[in-house]
This record gives sequence, structure tokens and C-alpha cells, in this order.
Amino acid sequence: MVGIRKRETRSGGIHASWCTRVRNICRSQLFRFYLVGGASAGVYLLLFLILRVYCASQIANMLALLLSAIANTAVNRRFTFGIRGTAGIIRQYLQGLVVFALGLVVTSGALLVLHSGVPEPSWTLEVSVLVAANLIATIVRFLGLRRVFSGEHVPT
Repeated sequence: MVGIRKRETRSGGIHASWCTRVRNICRSQLFRFYLVGGASAGVYLLLFLILRVYCASQIANMLALLLSAIANTAVNRRFTFGIRGTAGIIRQYLQGLVVFALGLVVTSGALLVLHSGVPEPSWTLEVSVLVAANLIATIVRFLGLRRVFSGEHVPT
């Protein structure tokens, strides 16, 4: 009977420890950033595909990225970095636009390289290149936004 209790306690401890680790991961900035980024990437790609019907890939990319970046900054400000209220909001959005510009350079550059090598790429190829470019831009965006909000109380 004692052996069973020890195992139950030990497995309960392991389970509790595992749950604590999962809870800590879910609370982390990086995890929340991934959630917001995943949703933003989906919105960006959807906007790109809709806009691509009406305009060239570079313009569709810029507009889709701009709209999704504004929403992304708002959600990251609140959900990822825990910033509430309007103190510093203008500065944060302006700095967020600088981070957007870095992402735009990465994605526009990727499209430029693609179009220089393949004059009439399929939309599937364009989207694939943009997904890859956005993975790189996401890293830049996280580091940039973390720096933007570093003057605020940024819980980790």
C-alpha cells in the first residue's frame, strides 16, 4: 500500500509539474506572440489573396502587410506585452510602423527576387515565397516589438 501511495504521489507530482510547465509556456510572451502572429499571418495571407485579384503583388503585399501590422501591433500591445491604456500609444504605433517597414523590406525583397527569376509566377509560388519571407519577418517583428515595448512594464 505504501508503494502505491508513493507512485500516486510521484505521478501526481510529475503531472502537476508538467501542467505547471505547460501553463508557464502558455503564459510566456513568446507563446502569446506566436498565437497573435499565426492569426496575423492568416489574415495577411487572406488579404494578400483578395488584394492580388485587383492589384500587382507588391501593392497587394504592402496593403495586406500594413493592415495586418496595425491590427497585430494593437493585439500584441495588449495581449502579448500586457500594455493597457493610451500612455505612449502614438510612439508605440510609430515604432510599430518601423517594425512593419522592416517586414515590408523582407517580403518585398522576396517578391522582387522571385519575379526577377520567374517573370509570371503562380499565386501558389508567390504565397509560398511570402510564407517563407514572413517567417523571417516574424523574428524581426518579435525582436522589434519587444524593443518597442521594453520601456513599458513587459511581463515575461
